[in-house]
Amino acid sequence: MDAITRYFPNLTDRQRQQFEQLPDFYREWNARINLISRQDLDNLEIKHVLHSLAIAKAFSFVTGARLLDLGTGGGFPGIPLAILLPEVHFTLIDGTGKKIAAVQELIKTLTLTNAIALHTRAEEMKQRQAFDFVVSRAVAPLPQLLQWSQPLLRKKHQHAYPNGLIALKGGNLKPEIDALPGKAREYVEVFAVQDFFPESAFEEKWVVYVQG
Repeated sequence: MDAITRYFPNLTDRQRQQFEQLPDFYREWNARINLISRQDLDNLEIKHVLHSLAIAKAFSFVTGARLLDLGTGGGFPGIPLAILLPEVHFTLIDGTGKKIAAVQELIKTLTLTNAIALHTRAEEMKQRQAFDFVVSRAVAPLPQLLQWSQPLLRKKHQHAYPNGLIALKGGNLKPEIDALPGKAREYVEVFAVQDFFPESAFEEKWVVYVQG
């Protein structure tokens, strides 16, 4: 995981070990179920792990912050962020049971004490207004993500940015931003991933914040 240590040189030995366990885990589990694209296995570090960590370059989170990874799939962005930010609590959810089972196993393998994975959908969650931010990667358009996120966000703010949605997106964002409700369009901020990681894989990749 050379790129990870290049952009995050202050990792502890435990964090390095956790990141180094990821390739073998995904190769093993991808042989059973399609956790990530098979062609992406060789590019796991850049396209999945480092991409997920762009959120931590754009935003700082206080100790004890609670983040929901909505539609985590194979554990992105939640697992890399949980490794990097052990003082932050992560709840990873997805509607596909087989993927969540794999993510639950990965949490055990890495002995991550700040992450849990649940087989549920955002609209089915019983614990409302529980999270400071909802994070997501390649799940749905921004208006739909915001609709799912808003009931799950705490009313009390404790960060520089008010509680809201943080989404990893690609391509032309204008149609999705224009489709947001009027008030939400006024509180959107976009960060280019290449500003954090100057890698060709991140051309037209963005971290998008929408206030909840």
